[in-house]
Amino acid sequence: MGNGALDGAVIAVAGAGGPAGRAALLRLAEAGATVVGSDNDPERLAAAVDAARYAHGGATVTGDTVDLLDLDSTREWAARTEKEFGRVDGLVHLVGGWRGSETFTKTKLDDWDLLELLLVRTVLHTSLAFHEALQRSDRGRYVLISAAGASKPTAGNAAYAAAKAAAEAWTLAMADYFRKAGGEHGATSAAAILVVKALVHDAMRADRPNAKFAGFTDVKDLAEAIVGVWDKPAAEVNGTRLWLTEKP
Repeated sequence: MGNGALDGAVIAVAGAGGPAGRAALLRLAEAGATVVGSDNDPERLAAAVDAARYAHGGATVTGDTVDLLDLDSTREWAARTEKEFGRVDGLVHLVGGWRGSETFTKTKLDDWDLLELLLVRTVLHTSLAFHEALQRSDRGRYVLISAAGASKPTAGNAAYAAAKAAAEAWTLAMADYFRKAGGEHGATSAAAILVVKALVHDAMRADRPNAKFAGFTDVKDLAEAIVGVWDKPAAEVNGTRLWLTEKP
């Protein structure tokens, strides 16, 4: 199966039912990993898991319907995954969501309430639930997908950019935990951020055949970059932003 770069690794994917999640399941399975996906939509999750299994016969790809807004449920998922497979070598955070407004003054605080749950709270819960297992791994990685707007917010994207920036800050704090846990030898596990402008997939192109999607990252390229986080030593990627689009 593929190049086997992740043979023996056990990687959890939060938000596995969306287009980016489906691509990640496929690529991680191809690289040889045991993949454990979660999503709050059981039908969407089952379809993504089945697609990855079908594409890579023999791969172990499973799915759990998990409420990532509940810390106890998220911790139970992490504990269950480690108990069943003996280790956890990665958590890929692909829970998404977007809300915008015409202008800064028309920003709806209800948008922030939603985005804080989707983009921040799920990061808090998954990182707190998985950090110990990732530190126990000899190649643990926490991978957050963020947006360029977090570094250069626009007036109409205030809530979204603020949520992404908060998620980045939390992830970098986790990276500091890994750095300190590694002591004088350096981090053995890592928390890293992959930054995109926005994501695009085949269905979007089919719906808008004349659109340019300039600067967008295809979900397949994102999946490739996710696998690539394991190619470098933990100390090299820990606490870094890896840009998949131009810096603003």
